Amino acid sequence: MTLPPEAAYGRLPPAVRLSAPFEVERGTRANQWALGVSLALVGVAASLPFWGESSWMREFVEIACYFIFAMMWNLLAGYGGMVSIGQQAFFGLGGYAMLALGNFAGVNPFVAVPLGALAAALVALPVSFVAFRLQGGYFAIGTWVISEVFRLSVANIPAVGGGSGTTLTALRGIERATRESVTYWMALACVVAAIAGVYLFLRGKQGLALLAIRDNEVAAESQGIAVRRMKLAVYAVAAFGAGLAGALYFVGNLRISPDSAFSVNWMAFAIFMVVIGGIGRIEGPIVGAVIFWGLNKFFSDWGTWYLLGLGLLAIIVTLFFKQGLWGFAQMRWGWMLFPTQRRLVHTVSEERA
Repeated sequence: MTLPPEAAYGRLPPAVRLSAPFEVERGTRANQWALGVSLALVGVAASLPFWGESSWMREFVEIACYFIFAMMWNLLAGYGGMVSIGQQAFFGLGGYAMLALGNFAGVNPFVAVPLGALAAALVALPVSFVAFRLQGGYFAIGTWVISEVFRLSVANIPAVGGGSGTTLTALRGIERATRESVTYWMALACVVAAIAGVYLFLRGKQGLALLAIRDNEVAAESQGIAVRRMKLAVYAVAAFGAGLAGALYFVGNLRISPDSAFSVNWMAFAIFMVVIGGIGRIEGPIVGAVIFWGLNKFFSDWGTWYLLGLGLLAIIVTLFFKQGLWGFAQMRWGWMLFPTQRRLVHTVSEERA
């Protein structure tokens, strides 16, 4: 609530004493309603294996992997300012780590999914010492080169099928219906966890520190923020999310190869979803994932024309909706499902003499 014009010019009646304390607003009643609706939708989605078709579950798992990957890239680039085009390195590492644990170590593949993500995060720690020596465009190109190094390295390992890839044999003893249902539930849980984790992180002090680093590293460090430690933590978390998406994708796909696991298309589609929805916003990857799913569902059979259409749509949004579709809606109508910003508002109380 803002102060009335009379307060600004001192024209309030003398019998009224005006006090205007400040309050920090984190959300609105509309956000609470949106949260309730979201939880209801998650509950309905969780029951899908009992009444839905298996094709629906497979489609959801695929788009969930794209979404998780895009959400982690948005955290890394949109909030952290680290524009990487090589996150498919950790996507592929997560998938191959899951396969190695399942096929060679006898670990249940569903248990191996988070373990594969953890392996990708651990690999990200030494990789960061190389990547963080680069800045700006060099950082982006350097991460892509690192991804290619991983792809070529895995392609020369005969135990995992070399360049032609191999099949996940650890799931042979599990019925197809059970496998699809468990994979779907894991994908749904990972989507909810990704949204909730990023949201809670950004609402805390660490989220403010990350935004300060994105805006100006020197100024952030001068205020006592451990810049390198924060960037390393976010880089590792983004690698964990990418590895989780990769492990989950190949559990559902049952086959993996270096060209599919480390394909730059993962990065292209993730950037498309974030740019279309709105970079630097939690809602951005959600909106972008829904749009991407619809386009992929109805126009993917057009082949090259489909890819040209995606590129043309991205160019149009970049030119006319610089903040993305959700960013435009937020600025125009004030829509905000996951409020992470702090707004300082005036509160007016009147006391009669």
